Amino acid sequence: MLYNLLFPLADEFIVFNLFQYLTFRTGGALMTALVVAFVIGPSLIRGLRSRQGAGQPIRDDGPEAHFAKRGTPTMGGLMILISVLISTLLWADLTNAYVWIVLLVTTGFGLIGFFDDYLKLTKRNSRGLPGRVKLLFQVLIAVVATLFTIAASGDLMADRFGLPVPVSSFSTGLAVPFVKDVLIQLGWFFVPFAAVVIVGASNAVNLTDGLDGLAIVPVMIAAGCFGFISYLAGNVIFSDYLQIHHVAGAGELSVVCGTLIGAGLGFLWFNAPPAMVFMGDTGSLSLGGALGAISVVTKHELVLAIIGGLFVLETVSVIVQVASFKLTGRRVFRMAPLHHHYEQKGWAEPTIVIRFWIIAVILALIGLSTLKLR
Repeated sequence: MLYNLLFPLADEFIVFNLFQYLTFRTGGALMTALVVAFVIGPSLIRGLRSRQGAGQPIRDDGPEAHFAKRGTPTMGGLMILISVLISTLLWADLTNAYVWIVLLVTTGFGLIGFFDDYLKLTKRNSRGLPGRVKLLFQVLIAVVATLFTIAASGDLMADRFGLPVPVSSFSTGLAVPFVKDVLIQLGWFFVPFAAVVIVGASNAVNLTDGLDGLAIVPVMIAAGCFGFISYLAGNVIFSDYLQIHHVAGAGELSVVCGTLIGAGLGFLWFNAPPAMVFMGDTGSLSLGGALGAISVVTKHELVLAIIGGLFVLETVSVIVQVASFKLTGRRVFRMAPLHHHYEQKGWAEPTIVIRFWIIAVILALIGLSTLKLR
């Protein structure tokens, strides 16, 4: 909004010329989201605590150390969502379609998480929304967002029913990391592929959110990486130099990534051990969905699997555990997701969290190397 209102006045007031620079607006968005989180955090936590009473339900079959966290309120993701929305609307170019697409996914997945958390609290169990219902709404939002992304790229045609149909083109192609000038044409299959990326990223972050501060820092690391990627992909000079695919308008998503970092830092202030609030599905589903949507827009879906490799490891550990138990009756891990396995082995919670952060940083550096190693 500030860009749309103030930059046109740059000829009269030269200071407003700053709003044309993505770096300036990204920094402003980060700081605004951080300040908003700090301002609304204490009152939001007090409100959640007064309304939730016993706080987030704790799994009966979970690690014993978690029972000490009874009474901690959940839905702290509202703090993140509010901060992201306010900051994005203030600092982003609101004529950019990609900004609205990412906000659609972030808000939509956040609402799904909100209802999931609400049902957990009202029913006093850790299940919430039925898995199929949750997945159905996630897929619907992801498919709509993908179609909007294709439409924003201008690659549409009408079928015999007059509906927009993706065609084989840049917008429906899959970029391959470490290889230049390669774009695998997926055509119609790009829609389900992109939906899987968005939904998968959302649920992967959700699975990782099990210890104080464990999920939010890797999310901020991934957001920082994709802020950089968005900036480069949206710049025709830098994208040509690095031989990555240029996506006109994608640079504006660096502002959105800045809000994710700022809101994440603000939330971490209250989520640091011992946590005053949990983000709940309200936060984890929306944050993962946002990262997935940004990766789809910037044509770096496969790179997300590297940068967000920690989320992938957590998800794979659950899949392996379930498959192994159903097929053989044996468990590969003492408990899944992976961070619970190490809790059961006797690792202290801060040790697990910090070591997983280190893994997230290493994977992020590997992911960023794909920009140059081609």
